[in-house]
Amino acid sequence: MPINFSNAKFIKGAHNLNQCLPDTGIEIAVAGRSNAGKSSALNVITGINGLARISKQPGRTQQINYFELAENRYLVDLPGYGYAKVPPKLRQHWDETLSAYFETRQSLRGLVVIMDVRHPMKDLDRQLIEWVADIGIPVHCLLTKSDKLSKGQAASALEKTRAQLMLIEPTISLQLFSALDQRGVDEAREKIEQWLLE
Repeated sequence: MPINFSNAKFIKGAHNLNQCLPDTGIEIAVAGRSNAGKSSALNVITGINGLARISKQPGRTQQINYFELAENRYLVDLPGYGYAKVPPKLRQHWDETLSAYFETRQSLRGLVVIMDVRHPMKDLDRQLIEWVADIGIPVHCLLTKSDKLSKGQAASALEKTRAQLMLIEPTISLQLFSALDQRGVDEAREKIEQWLLE
């Protein structure tokens, strides 16, 4: 049965792994640097303005947020990394919590990595993608803010990033995305739905 993304609703925020929902459904995690446009992407993919809070201060998502799309089917918004102004103690807490999340969560069927098309594959992006791919979790990358580049520049960034990802894991998928003009929204939904219905 197709997923109706507009049914998305906030269910729970978890500060620690033991506060997460029971590990029984199917969930797709969404991660990205603090300023890559993760909240905007989530809002456009679901078609619900304000589902994920957008802040002028990067890094405001400071817990694991669960959004239910259908019964036992979830989008999971992870804290933005890069943590511009996050205290070291909290940064360490999230590093440890997310390590445990990726390594132990049985419900996790895929990870969507959000990267700004103008600055893809920064060190933290690469580390996350390499690590998660090594664990065996499928990865799909959104190159956001593609409206800020010309078509030629965006296509060039896409191909350059694809070449880098191929060296990590050939099955990693990649696309251009823009929350502003909704470029790539259907493609992103199709990938997420594919994972949720497997």
